Formats: sequence, structure tokens, C-alpha cells
Amino acid sequence: MRLKLTLFAMLLAAMSFAQEVPQSIKDALAAADASIAKVVAVPNGERTFENTMLPLDEMDVRLDQALSLPLFMSHVSTDANERNVARASEQHVVDWYIETAKREDLYRAVKAYADTNPSLTGERKRALDFTMRDYRRAGMELQADKRARLLDVEKELSRLGIDFERRIADDDTRLAVNTWELPGVPQSVIDRQDKIASLVLVKLDGPTYSAIMDHCTNSATRQKAWTMYRRRAGMENVTTLQQMIKLRAETAQILGFGNFVDYIVEDRMAKNSQTVRAFYDEIIPLVAEKAKADYALFQNAKREYTKNSAAALYPWDYGFYKNYLLKTKYAVDSQKVAEYFPMESVVKGLIDVTGRLFSIEFRDITARAGDLGLPLWHPDVKLYEVVDKASGETLGRMYTDFYPRPGKYTHAACWQLWPRKEWPDGKVDLPLAALVCNFTKPTEDKPSLLRHDEVETFFHEFGHGLHGMLSRTNLARFTGTRVARDFVEAPSQMLENWVWEKDSLRLFAKHYKTGQPLPDSLLQAMLSARTLGSGMETQGQFYLGLMDHEFHTKADGVVDTLAVEEEVYNRTTQYKFVPHTFFEASFGHLNGYHGAYYGYLWSLVYAQDLYSRFEDKVALDEAAGMYYRT
Repeated sequence: MRLKLTLFAMLLAAMSFAQEVPQSIKDALAAADASIAKVVAVPNGERTFENTMLPLDEMDVRLDQALSLPLFMSHVSTDANERNVARASEQHVVDWYIETAKREDLYRAVKAYADTNPSLTGERKRALDFTMRDYRRAGMELQADKRARLLDVEKELSRLGIDFERRIADDDTRLAVNTWELPGVPQSVIDRQDKIASLVLVKLDGPTYSAIMDHCTNSATRQKAWTMYRRRAGMENVTTLQQMIKLRAETAQILGFGNFVDYIVEDRMAKNSQTVRAFYDEIIPLVAEKAKADYALFQNAKREYTKNSAAALYPWDYGFYKNYLLKTKYAVDSQKVAEYFPMESVVKGLIDVTGRLFSIEFRDITARAGDLGLPLWHPDVKLYEVVDKASGETLGRMYTDFYPRPGKYTHAACWQLWPRKEWPDGKVDLPLAALVCNFTKPTEDKPSLLRHDEVETFFHEFGHGLHGMLSRTNLARFTGTRVARDFVEAPSQMLENWVWEKDSLRLFAKHYKTGQPLPDSLLQAMLSARTLGSGMETQGQFYLGLMDHEFHTKADGVVDTLAVEEEVYNRTTQYKFVPHTFFEASFGHLNGYHGAYYGYLWSLVYAQDLYSRFEDKVALDEAAGMYYRT
């Protein structure tokens, strides 16, 4: 579950490709240069917010509107050439942003305005303060030679970063097995795999991998799939990651920070690496007892199932024995539960739930996408309009793209493509978001049936989309998800709670054949099992977050990521590290959430505090929903 933020967040990675950058991209940047030239040309004695700061906010909006969709195609296009053109364009654009952030003439113009100590309040004061902070973080107070080196480092990081993400997206690792090696795996999953002679070439996309981990009774097959999954993107990505870590550390050194985490979280809630470390030090012991109890429970389940009193639990056993315990201890069959969550019903239910809470409507305007100048890159893609119920005002638009395919982004994320913008003449440009997931694709005889945890993921990403749709600011800089990155997950994590509420589930959790609602007894069993394995799963978050933290707190950035991963894994989880695996190679958050993956757990604290207003009332309390929206 990963949020894709603004154009800036998309551009934290880039690498040069042979494709020519489209002229439209170059024209948009040339127009931005012209806007900057006008700001620079204002005499210093005549500077105001309207002629210095506001044009820069407006320029950023126009760039997002011109560039975000073409660059977004690198993640979703079905055309490999279009994806590579988008990556080449990202490289070109990110270089422009890096260079623009270090333009001395523009820095002097903004600083001249700041030096007048203008009487500003609210968003305007915040915008000026943040801009001057950003200039300091861009090295504008450094000597010329250090600025020049910082420029080179940032450009190289952008090239390495997009190459890192490209290898993950393009990875086509397959597990070659015989059909008899897939006992328990749903036949529908096997049928959609490629085959050569008697071999099934199993893809390791999200739905297929989960089906094997959760249902395959052959532990050897689970082990093979788990091991191959943790080798995706290859050692080449490990090398690239180590290069990025070293360059990030150099960035921090040039700017006078003790390590990269100190640099990256300075403008976030945590402020420094010591606070992040203290956060982990506080919560890790709180989870230890539950995790040990989970491990004992799961190991005993394996011994019971295998009739081997000495059987040990391995990481590739977790999903299978969680399913086993759900069935035997709680009478919850995840495949049977999924039958109550067909995709169309979940979409309708999510629309109904959020519509009631926030007084909004969703209209399918896919047929009008062409008239709006908005592309549909695949037949599965839909476009929705979000409308305020009371006024009829259109609040924004949101794409959905639900199913896996070659070359597509492999996880779940929400891209905030365009921000909401109020212009001086009263005109309002609407926000545009894209919700990208990888759920099981429907077949001719069966709809897409979502596991309950996939429904939770769907609500999570939709929460990011709503954050952009419902936001109200005067400046685009602060709209929607453009908040501190260790807070940004809170609204999406809060919305996950509604997949556990009876009042909301009765709106859409209905059997795909009979239309019967999810039985109260089954929901109660699911609620009883809600914390099954939660200690070990939270330790999995500790492993990822502390691995990221350890990578980025070495002052010189010289890190053997393989050794660090092994040490952190052994320290934070109940398992022993499996040699010759390197999950960091395909852990996409290390490019985008690098140095700050702690933010998921950090923001979860705030998410549950936000939810308490609903929990204290009723889940679909409209007054509480409107309070939150406001």
C-alpha cells in the first residue's frame, strides 16, 4: 500500500533512455521558464506575494497538468515503448526541477521578498517559510563548488532511482512447476498461467503469489515461490540501491546533516533520526510478547497439520497456516469470505459508504473521458467524477485500474496527478487522481472476488484519493496529500476501519451468486480473528522500517545491504534469515519512502485517533463524517 504523491514525488527517480523526449514536454518546461523569468524581472523594491510567490504556485499547477499524465504512463501503459518514452521524459523533467531549485536568480528574487519580512498569515506565510527552507535544503546557502556537486549527485540519484523502479516493474520471474506441485491452489489461478508442455510457468504477480502462499499444500512449492519472490529485480538492483544509499549520504554530508535520515525527515513530523529510533525503541518491546505467542500458535498449527511434533515454522508457512487457523479455530475460510466481495459490489459499497459519510456522489464518466481530454490507457480503466451532494459541485475526478498485466506497476498505489487549484479570477481546476491496484482479474464464469485484506487495501488507496478530492486550500502547494510524509498515510489507514464495521459491510458484502449478505456469525468470527498473527505482521513492518533506517543512518553511506538486511531480519522477526535472498532489490518503497518508511507505523497512531470520533458514535455517522471532511 503505497501512496504516489505529486509530480515531485514521482520524480525522485530517473535514468536516461534512448527515446526522444516529446516536444510537448519540452514546451511545458519552456513555458515554466518563461514564468520564472517574469518573477525574476520584478524589481526587488516592488515585490509582493502576488508577483513573486503566487506565480510559482501557478507554474507548478500548470506543470502538473501538462506533465503528470504523460509521465504516469511509465507505470500503466500497455506499450513498452510508451513506458520507456515516459521514463526518458521523467529524466528530462527531473533534471529541470533539480536545476530550477538551484537557480541563483530565482533564489535571489524569492529571498529579496522574504527579506522584506512581509506581514503574511496562514497558507501564505507557510508557503514563504517552506520555500526558504527548501532553498536551504537545496544547498543555496552553500559555496558554489558544493552546490555544483550537489547538483551532480541529485541528477545521478534520479537516474539510478528510475532504473531501480524499472527493473521491479519489468521483472517477469516465473516459477516453473508441474501441476501436481500446486495442490490446493485454486484452479482459476492455475488456468491463467502460461504453460510449456507439462510445466506451468507461474507468475509472481500479487494475486498469484498470494494464492500460492495461502493455499498451496505443498510446502516445497511455497518455499520456491517465497524464495524467488524475494529475489525479484536481481542483484543488479542491490548494486543500484547501494549506489543510491552512498549518494544520499553524500547529499546529507554536503548539507551539514549527520546522516540521510536526519536530512529526509527534517521537514516531517519526526524531525530527526533520533526521534525515529526512539519511536521504534518504544513500540518494539510492546509487540514482542504477542509476536512470540503468534509464532507458537502457528508452529503448533503446522505440527498438528503435518503430524510432526518437531516441525519448525518458516516464513513461507505463514500465509498457509494463517488460513488453516482461520478455518479450524475461527471457522473463517478466506476463499468463502471472498465470495461475498465481488469487485462490482465492493466498488458500489465503497462509493455508498464514503458517499454517506462525506455527502458525496460518484458518477461513472468513462464514456466522457475523451471529451475531457483524459486518456484511457486500457479497457479495464474507468473514470469517476466526485460530486458534492448538497450543491452539485464537481469536486474532482479519479481513475481506477484494478487488474495486473505485464509492465504495469506491481502493487497498490494512488497517484495524485493534478492538484486542486483556485485561481485569482475565481476559476477552480479540479484534482485528478489514479487508483492503481492488482486484484484477481474476472473470468468468463466468475467475477473478480476480493479477499478481505484486498478490500482493506482498496479502502486504503481510496482514502488517498479522497484526501485529494475533498481538500480545500488556496495554494496548490498544500492541497490534498501534499502534507508531511509521515502523516500522509493517516487518512487512508483510517478508512480501512470501515471494512470491519457491520453497518458498512451490510451495504455491499453480498454473495456473488445468491446475493445473500455476509452472515453476522461469519463477521463475528472474522472480528474474533482480526488480530490473528498481528504481532508477527507488525514485526514485519519493524523489519522493513528498521532495514530502511539502518541503510540510511550510516554517515558515509557505505552499506552492505545484504548484511544489514540479514541482521535486522534476525533481530526483528521470529524467523531466521534465509541466505541468498535480497528483498531490498524489489522493495520499491526504498525509492520514494527512502529513509522514512517508519511513516506507515507512525501515521497509524494518528489514523486510529482520527477513527475514534466514529468509533465513539456509529460507523456511518454523517455528522462525524462531515466534521472530518471539513
